[in-house]
Amino acid sequence: MAETRPIPNDPVAGLIDIPLPRPVSLLPETWASRIALVLLVVGAAFAIWHGVRRFRANRYRRAALAELDRIERTPGIASDQRAAQLSLLVRRTALEAFPRETVAPLAGAGWLSFLDRSYGGHEFSEGVGRVLANAPYRRAALDADELRPLEQLIRRWIRGHHV
Repeated sequence: MAETRPIPNDPVAGLIDIPLPRPVSLLPETWASRIALVLLVVGAAFAIWHGVRRFRANRYRRAALAELDRIERTPGIASDQRAAQLSLLVRRTALEAFPRETVAPLAGAGWLSFLDRSYGGHEFSEGVGRVLANAPYRRAALDADELRPLEQLIRRWIRGHHV
């Protein structure tokens, strides 16, 4: 008869585990790439900070443009009242953007000259913007042909004046 050998209970008990490799680092290995990564993070943080700061600084522009849209869309307002509202809107926007000591005492030609300087053009003192100098006090009605270009000029000024 043949001899029977005993079968071990656990056939893998004598095996040795394979050593695992080191975990891969997520940080770059060279100093130059580490410095580049730090500069990239600092640049992104600065860009976000600058963007948030600029967004907050231009809040008054967005509010003024919304008010201008409301004035343009409101039906039934007489043209002299609309011109007065536009003049007051420009004044309030300028008071928000520039120092009060600079803007508050201005009137007439000085006010229009200030608007031209802050905008970089001559449309306020020599063009359709002349209406703003006396619009709150004017009793004569304006033509729609005068109001539309004035509204467009004010929109351009709100978007593009230099602070």
